[in-house]
Amino acid sequence: MTLRLNLIGASESFHSVITDIGKYCKCDAPVLILGETGTGKEKIARAIHYQGLEDGKPFVAVNCGALPDNLVENELFGHVKGAYTDARHSQLGLVQQAEGGTLFLDEIEALSAKGQVSLLRFLQDYEYRPLGAEQSRQAKLRLITASNEPLERLVTQGFFRRDLFYRINILSLQLPPLRERGDDVVMLAEYFIDRYREMYQQYDKYLDPATLRWMARYDWPGNVRELENLILREFLLADTPCISIQPLQGSAGERRSNMRDRRYRALYGRNFQDAKSVVVREFERSYLQYVLEDAKGNVSQAARQAGKERRTFAKLLEKHGISRKQFPGE
Repeated sequence: MTLRLNLIGASESFHSVITDIGKYCKCDAPVLILGETGTGKEKIARAIHYQGLEDGKPFVAVNCGALPDNLVENELFGHVKGAYTDARHSQLGLVQQAEGGTLFLDEIEALSAKGQVSLLRFLQDYEYRPLGAEQSRQAKLRLITASNEPLERLVTQGFFRRDLFYRINILSLQLPPLRERGDDVVMLAEYFIDRYREMYQQYDKYLDPATLRWMARYDWPGNVRELENLILREFLLADTPCISIQPLQGSAGERRSNMRDRRYRALYGRNFQDAKSVVVREFERSYLQYVLEDAKGNVSQAARQAGKERRTFAKLLEKHGISRKQFPGE
């Protein structure tokens, strides 16, 4: 148990993570944190940051799914006054905000193809140029990324750049799901109860031993976050000191078999043909950007790589509004 870092657990699998944190915080190489939703990836990132840097250094966290594709460079690198029509003031990008500290990019798999290219170029030498600036700047920061998707599979499927994966995967951590952490479930449950007792000044409340027993056997598909939210809800609703919670229905295996791919969640409300068209369009655009970047803007070479006639390939570029000028050769 590492209370100072807000990391709770004594299982062997979790102890291995704590050991790696102790090693990783001594250097500034990029770290990739992998784990299911709710396993505490940001907490681990903060632990690496605060263990390895002096107090006061910034920790800047952003969810890559919240970075608009057309503004990704502006969000990452900022802009100077007058860079574009409405740029009345200079704006610091995430990179400059994290100067001297840590930039944490959560859900890195959600970064668009354009964003992946921009991040890859930055990671080559940690130089960047705010939009409208005349000179490049050198950044000094640590990059930590996280994903709850298997990135190697996304690389194989063409959704994530292989060269970027190699850049961010210098050091890696695989967080164990709660179902593989044994008695850590009970330890965490008791920790949350203690915290809420203090927070709400209700010191007489406690968990029914029978509740703790089924919690230790449950699979927790939502991991620590699911456990924490459940205990908070039941703590607030309990009318008696003894908090007795009925066992949750369904095993993690059953739930996982019914889980939907989170990347397509917004499409499930549409009819099949409309949803399929959106996915195909997004894949086409991502694929075209990738091969054109790989060919350094050479349309003929990119067309050969894609197995398309040059004229057909050029029409696809026009269809998606992609210009070879976006990918100048070296």
